[in-house]
Amino acid sequence: MPDPHLRTIEQRLLWLSHWMIHHANHIRPKVDGIKIGGHQASSASMVSIMTALYFSALRPQDRVAVKPHASPVFHAMHYLMGNISREKLEGFRAFGGAQSYPSRTKDVDDVDFSTGSVGLGVAVTSFASMIQDYIAAKSWGHDIPKGRMVALVGDAELDEGNVYECLQEGWKNDLRNVWWIVDYNRQSLDGIVHEGLFQRIEKSFDAFGWDVVKVKYGKLQRAAFAEPGGDALRDWIDRCPNSDYAALTFQGGAIWRKRLMDDLGDQGPVTALIDLRSDDELADLMENLGGNCVETMAETFAAIDHDRPVCFLAYTIKGWGTPIAGHKDNHGGLMTSAQMAEWQAHMGVPEGQEWDRFATVKDVAALKEYLAEVSFFSRGARRYDDDALPVPAIAAPADREISTQMAFGKILDALAKSRDPLAERIVTTSPDVTGTTSLGPWVNRRKLFARDARKDVFRSLQIPSTAKWEFSPDGQHIELGIAEMNLCLLLAAAGLSTQLFGKRLMPVGTVYDPFVARALDALNYACYQDARFMLVGTPSGVTLAPEGGAHQSIGTPLIGISQPGLTSFEPAYADELAVIMAWAFDHMQQDKGGSVYLRLTTNPLEQPGARGGDSFASDVTEGAYWLRRPGPNCETVIAYQGAVAPEVIAAAGKVGSARRDVGVLAVTSADRLHAGWSAAQRDRMQGADGAISHIEQLLRDLPPHCTLVTVIDGHPATLSWLGGVAGHRVLALGVDAFGQTGTIGDLYHHFGIDSDGIAARIEALTPGRRFCA
Repeated sequence: MPDPHLRTIEQRLLWLSHWMIHHANHIRPKVDGIKIGGHQASSASMVSIMTALYFSALRPQDRVAVKPHASPVFHAMHYLMGNISREKLEGFRAFGGAQSYPSRTKDVDDVDFSTGSVGLGVAVTSFASMIQDYIAAKSWGHDIPKGRMVALVGDAELDEGNVYECLQEGWKNDLRNVWWIVDYNRQSLDGIVHEGLFQRIEKSFDAFGWDVVKVKYGKLQRAAFAEPGGDALRDWIDRCPNSDYAALTFQGGAIWRKRLMDDLGDQGPVTALIDLRSDDELADLMENLGGNCVETMAETFAAIDHDRPVCFLAYTIKGWGTPIAGHKDNHGGLMTSAQMAEWQAHMGVPEGQEWDRFATVKDVAALKEYLAEVSFFSRGARRYDDDALPVPAIAAPADREISTQMAFGKILDALAKSRDPLAERIVTTSPDVTGTTSLGPWVNRRKLFARDARKDVFRSLQIPSTAKWEFSPDGQHIELGIAEMNLCLLLAAAGLSTQLFGKRLMPVGTVYDPFVARALDALNYACYQDARFMLVGTPSGVTLAPEGGAHQSIGTPLIGISQPGLTSFEPAYADELAVIMAWAFDHMQQDKGGSVYLRLTTNPLEQPGARGGDSFASDVTEGAYWLRRPGPNCETVIAYQGAVAPEVIAAAGKVGSARRDVGVLAVTSADRLHAGWSAAQRDRMQGADGAISHIEQLLRDLPPHCTLVTVIDGHPATLSWLGGVAGHRVLALGVDAFGQTGTIGDLYHHFGIDSDGIAARIEALTPGRRFCA
């Protein structure tokens, strides 16, 4: 039997969540003159579900992605538990207050997964379960307690394509320990959800091996169905269109009575059933859908005794229990002050006690005793840690000519050969481009992950192949289908492994660089919650020339610069890449670190030979170094990033006789340079007069008349900002249109970033002029 305290908690959460929103919109002084918002109706439909889930079903090892619009209920829940201050709730949606949508990095209450971009918080729970299985299969992770990964889902979120991409990946990986609880209130932002949607939902989940549990009727309804005439009432409810049900809910008990009597009143037992109830009692009965009945939800959760994935289809009323229940405009609607005053009286909350956690509780001591024993909250905050992994020395491949993509594969292969602790915690993944992004050698040595071992059929039949596709619980590569959103969601889950499961992973994902844009929403989502991973985009630019424009990336360097939580690099040479990867593995583990994006190419370059010295490594990771130092009378500096290095070097030689003291600046990270420059400017504004960034140090001795010519196999805006550092004029060269098929030379010439094109643009410059010719 469900605990009677659940009903008390449900009503407390309903009040506190709605008061929080009302306070933000109607009581707190307004500054901008716009609605603050907060989604009262979407919160109300989730109250019973969340009460039953958190206060009855969950254990500390379970993790939950809360429906974004239910964040007020989540904050109210932690306020009731004493885990968040009243000040945070009073500041809901204000600077420093409780966040609009649950945030791992900005909220102080115990958020498991950030949500907000709809659908992503749903899908990440499946990948978190896969990562939990991955860790539990390892000798160093078998002791973790397995929890359920739970998503609270708005029914409109099921329109998101990434949800269904995720279902397919889960099926392929024998998904376990996942619950998705759908708030099936049949209303979305723009109106009523289409009839029969639940049938499509059921078919979709059933096709991918999920159990579907329909929670349609609450305790009051089931009791009524057992009365004479109850079968007819149930049939009427089942046939009633979504829009009608919503409208009748908003209109109330008297209208319910009229409609039911009009449709069913000529049937004696049904008439008696209706007549037994007052208008208010009839409204309570008709609105007592399964998802709005805390007892029903608790019983439903308790009945699950297996680890198969489950989709709970919980029927609810949007705005349940409030004056705006059922109205088609209630998604973004708010109760008026008059409605709130009337509802406050209905809820029995005395004036002046609106923020009192236990204002309407008859036996406060008994409730506090109950809350102290709730399993989910029994361990306090569930943010774990793990020891940092020392980063071994990483040597560059010794090849005389090599691409950065190939060098990346060889560096990982060298790690795979070792028994270094860091190598043991690397997990790689790729959306069906493992071989073509140079992960093949790593996978051959470290195998693919599966919970159950599977042989490589080609090898067992002695068919020659360079790929050894052996699946094993010891495997360290998770292969994905062609869905880049899934890639970044898996990286998000793996990148949170330290805090979620107490076991550190070093996730590395590879993707064709032009398709980073496909995953951008999920990539932003992963970075927003401070997941730690290495994303390798390769091949990049127009260097995969024969494939044509669809396989040539242009704007990805700008993504690398603009994306918070992600530090991007684009090295030209293997020794630069070795330094960067060592830095990246350390950066991924630092408290103030983050994720790293490497933009690599297939273009093999002749390597510069042994380099080092005291400053080489630090210059590379800071973002730039002088490949050729400018002289005192320098008229031109060519700054480049990435695989165009040979073209730039050749161009510098071609213009050297006509231009004095030409300098060549090798940029390894426009992102790091720009971030350092911005930070130094902020520091100086705050009184640190001696603050100077790395790029300011590099450019400070250039003559004012010097021209910076920037070159990249990508959008020219990536480096064009360099002119702002010290006021030099800039000629920015790069790619700003879709490419074509051809050789690399063809395309470099087409875009004017070959050595002849660069030299011609430099020669056309007028020395000393403050503009470009």
